[in-house]
Amino acid sequence: MTKMIGFIGAGRMATALARGCAQAGLLVGTDMLAADPHEGPRRTFAEQVPGVRVVDDNRQVLAAADLVILAVKPQVMSAVLGEIADKVDGHHLLVSIAAGVTLKKLAHDLPPQTRLIRVMPNTPCLVGMGASCYSLGPHAMAEDARRVHQMLLSVGQAFEVKEESLDAVTGLSGSGPAFVYSMIEALAAEGTAQGLPPELADKLAVQTMRGAAEMVLTTGTPPAELRGQVTSPGGTTLAGLEAWKKQQGAAALRAAVAAATKRSVELGQS
Repeated sequence: MTKMIGFIGAGRMATALARGCAQAGLLVGTDMLAADPHEGPRRTFAEQVPGVRVVDDNRQVLAAADLVILAVKPQVMSAVLGEIADKVDGHHLLVSIAAGVTLKKLAHDLPPQTRLIRVMPNTPCLVGMGASCYSLGPHAMAEDARRVHQMLLSVGQAFEVKEESLDAVTGLSGSGPAFVYSMIEALAAEGTAQGLPPELADKLAVQTMRGAAEMVLTTGTPPAELRGQVTSPGGTTLAGLEAWKKQQGAAALRAAVAAATKRSVELGQS
């Protein structure tokens, strides 16, 4: 990735993507430029991505970069696009990471034939463990997809999907970390209630969740089979799983994903 990348919005996700590209050797700081109206995010961005240039004018990004990451909140996206639209031309690729803002809505505020890609990342990108999905706009090219895929791989895993799948992606991997944090919190809280020191309970809960996920990734074994391997007849795990089933733990997780997906659809329609 030897061309210039620009970021409109210098928040945590933009910073993570820029830092990931630099750490993966895809770009150096001087190949990137970020704009943000607030001094705090600009300062943090510059500290975490050495050599990068930060400005307060979004239009400067369009003048310098050919790949532009739109890393702003959904509610201000239309205003931002209105500000930069007259600077967008055929050599630009615009990549949105704003939840719920459809390719159609983005295209409405930009010149015809604008090359667009919509990305749904998640917050573990901040530690290089993200799960991101992306969808191509009608004018995006194969090379555009390759560049975005490569960028997302620098902060985790990346998958191309049809845009109609992005609401479900938002419900599962976009909102999913919050559900996992709630599970860790619950595990640790009950460990403490059963007599463990709180600090130890926290560490055990986190490492157990991490280790279980790594078992699925490393072995390629389906979760149901791995669960069976640790569930002995009449044993402690079976007793716990029966309580989980009685309390409808799996149903609660599915309901959380469904509700988050539904809300993503609503945001896209508003």
